[in-house]
Amino acid sequence: MRTGRRRIIFLFSVCWLLVSGCSGQRYHKSTQLLMGTFVEMISDDPRAAAIAFAEIKRLDNLLSKFNPRSEISQLNQQGKLKVSPDTLEVIKVALEFSKQSEGAFDITVAPLVDIWKPAIKTRMMPKEKIINAAKLLVGSENILIEEKSRTVKFLKKGMQIDLGGIAKGYAVDCAIKKLQQAGIKSCLVNAGGNMYGLGRNGTRPWKVGIRHPRRPNEMIGFILLEDRAIATSGDYEQYFDSGNRRFSHIIDPKTGYPVNNGVVAVTVISSSATIGDALSTAVFVLGKEKGLRLAERYKNTQAIILTKEDLNF
Repeated sequence: MRTGRRRIIFLFSVCWLLVSGCSGQRYHKSTQLLMGTFVEMISDDPRAAAIAFAEIKRLDNLLSKFNPRSEISQLNQQGKLKVSPDTLEVIKVALEFSKQSEGAFDITVAPLVDIWKPAIKTRMMPKEKIINAAKLLVGSENILIEEKSRTVKFLKKGMQIDLGGIAKGYAVDCAIKKLQQAGIKSCLVNAGGNMYGLGRNGTRPWKVGIRHPRRPNEMIGFILLEDRAIATSGDYEQYFDSGNRRFSHIIDPKTGYPVNNGVVAVTVISSSATIGDALSTAVFVLGKEKGLRLAERYKNTQAIILTKEDLNF
């Protein structure tokens, strides 16, 4: 099975699949703009969308770097903050991923992301001295957590964190828990490509099509989800080409530059959307061999890595 893109294509012929399911059950589809992306919900239970959207919106208000009133924004501004249990949990999980990946996944990469995001839009290379200065602020070891007081503190002035590589997966997992608590047994949640298929689509698993990373109108495979999550990181959602190199939005925290190791896309299938979200980025940064070794540490998890060699270019 091969992989797709950072924002994995939602569903192949979604209307056909849902209307023509063996159960004949009517499915409800809803979409909202949350967490900086489109969040989609499909379920045979009309209550599902409201429950899931409410939970994801609640977490967006805590974890979004772009919401000036969120806890993450306040932490970035102040350098120290008492946070909610959810914010603390996401940061703790992110720090563990950083440790396990030897820094390939690092939420303190925010200053570098802030440099490369406009650079990709304008297709202009940032100056090396600016990148080197931002690199000095990167390093998860400079985040101090005081468990009892739920306080997070930065040990370097000017540090910032960006939960873009883990927050959507965490929000999807939390939404799924709320749906299960409400007794909802069938639902597909998609937060910008971080997806979880709860139960079945009628009598069959949820069917997700994955786009070819270089041919937008071509599918390279399908994945069936039943109480499973999927996430993909790829070099083709946000990028620019210069010479023979592609500069994508996925930054290597150690070099300060977009990843350049031959990997085109990584798909992770797991029982947890949080694991899928963070691990897909970590594996992409680590490269094929180290990435596969990292993925093997996680139970019920599969990583599929597509390289330039696989695509013959």
